[in-house]
Amino acid sequence: MRVVTIHEAKTNLSRLIEEAASGEGFIIAKAGKPLVKVVPVTATEKPPRRLGTLAGRYLIPDDFDDMGSQEEIDTMFNGG
Repeated sequence: MRVVTIHEAKTNLSRLIEEAASGEGFIIAKAGKPLVKVVPVTATEKPPRRLGTLAGRYLIPDDFDDMGSQEEIDTMFNGG
């Protein structure tokens, strides 16, 4: 991966960004020490979440869709 100085990065920022966006990342260094790595966003995206990773860990009641009916809420708040 190419290393550029801060001065070079400031001078050629537009060109460097275009190169990074096309897949050619680079490192910006100060006094010869690497500070930051610039890579395309797609290279740092997290992999998609897997469905079903919590399967079997939780029990959903059979009446889940019926919970919180208007009558039940009235009973809870108004005492019946």
